Parts: sequence; C-alpha cells; structure tokens
Amino acid sequence: MKITLFVPCFVDALYPQVAISTVRILEKLGHTIEVAEDLNCCGQPAFNSGCWAEARPVGERVLDRLRDAETVLIPSGSCGAMLRRFYPELFAGTPHEAAARALSAKVFEFSEFLVEKLGVTDLGARFPAKVTYHDGCHSLREMHIQSAPRKLLARVRDLELVEMKQVVCCGFGGTFSAKFPMISTAMGEVKCSEALATGAEYIVSCDSSCLMHVQGLIDRQKLKLKTIHLAEVLAAGMDAGYRMPDTGCRIQDTECPDTNEDGRADE
Repeated sequence: MKITLFVPCFVDALYPQVAISTVRILEKLGHTIEVAEDLNCCGQPAFNSGCWAEARPVGERVLDRLRDAETVLIPSGSCGAMLRRFYPELFAGTPHEAAARALSAKVFEFSEFLVEKLGVTDLGARFPAKVTYHDGCHSLREMHIQSAPRKLLARVRDLELVEMKQVVCCGFGGTFSAKFPMISTAMGEVKCSEALATGAEYIVSCDSSCLMHVQGLIDRQKLKLKTIHLAEVLAAGMDAGYRMPDTGCRIQDTECPDTNEDGRADE
C-alpha cells in the first residue's frame, strides 16, 4: 500500500523521532511511504480559536496536496480529527466541501491504522517498563479510538500496562493552554497525579501535543515519570537501530549534542 504521511508541525519541529519511528514501522510492514514534506500545519490552531476564515487557506493547501493520496496517516489523534472530523465542517457550503469529505474518508490515526486497517497488533517490540496510557481528547471523543493503542501495547514484550483510575483531559487543548494557563496547569496536575498513582515509569499516548504539556509539568515538579509516543514504544526493540529511550536521542545512529552539567546543549 502507498501511504502518505502527514507529519504534524509540532512533531516535525519538536519530536521528529515520532515520525521516524512511524516510517520505520510502516516500511518494516512492507508499505511504501511518501512524506508530505511540503505541508506543515493543518490549520487547527486558527480553527479552534474561532478564526475559520484564517484556517481555510491553510486547509485548502492540505486538500490540494492530499487530493490524490491513496491513504493518509497522521501520528496524532488531534490533527487526525481535524482532517477527518472538522474539515467537512470547516469547508461546508464552499467549493472545497467535496474535497474535504473525500479526504476525510481516507485519513487514519497511527494506532487505528495498524489495528483496524492492517490488522496488525504485534510488531515484535520489546519495552521493559511499566506504562500507563493517556487518551487524548480528540483521539477518544472525535476519532473514537480507545482499544487500538491498548491492543498494540498488550503485545509488546516485557511491557506492563496499568490503567489510570479515571480518564481525564491533560489540560493542553492547544490554544486553551495559552488562553487559560492556570486552568490548564491545574488539569495537567490532576493528570500527572493519576499517572503517578499507577506506579508507571512512562505515560504513553498517540498525541505528542498532550505529552509535551504533561512533560513540562513533570519536569517542573521533578516527578519520576517520562512521556513517550506509542510509535516510539513499538519501534523499541524492533530492530538493532533502536534502544530504550533513556536519553533525548532515542535512535542509536542519531548524534546527540554535547550537554552541560545542567543538561543544556553546549553552544
């Protein structure tokens, strides 16, 4: 199958290892990957802020670029929901409505694609750690994805999955965290508390945006937790090029910058 990978802007800028892991997994499964390198943002920040007129030109570029794609895969439930669920609403009544609906039908989130589309649950991964899973709001409520990531984690060797007692929002919400920082922080602290109560070493999710917010709170509070995208967990131990992500550089052939005693990269 030819798969067009849409890498979200925050993954491209801050978490490239997520996209790299996604590509390696799909290539190992025998698929041809085309990365839509000329795309960056799906327009969700403007859309969520109510600026639909500003979001449409960004979305039109996405529609044009992905018009002929066979299958579009996004390693993010948030951006996946934007293309699948919200583009038809954003472009309703415009000349691009038909294109938005056509794109919506061929967009898949990473874990959903592996389990529901390909029927794959075991990638031969090994990740010796106790983890808990965070359901991103868009993944759960808009994409209705809940069982797929858990089916994948269940087949990872030496991994113990411990569920949190309640499913709560992490408080990020993109522009929500910028508009209401105190509420966002309080919600994130509840999420961290829930995760800590499980005794997990890692919080796993399909949304790097959620993990970015949670990791910031973890770092500031010096909690004994780490965050990691599901694609990185599944890539761990899959082949000799991967190792347990105990440092910022999670791929062995990636050169890490020299760091100072406080962990900052040298100039």
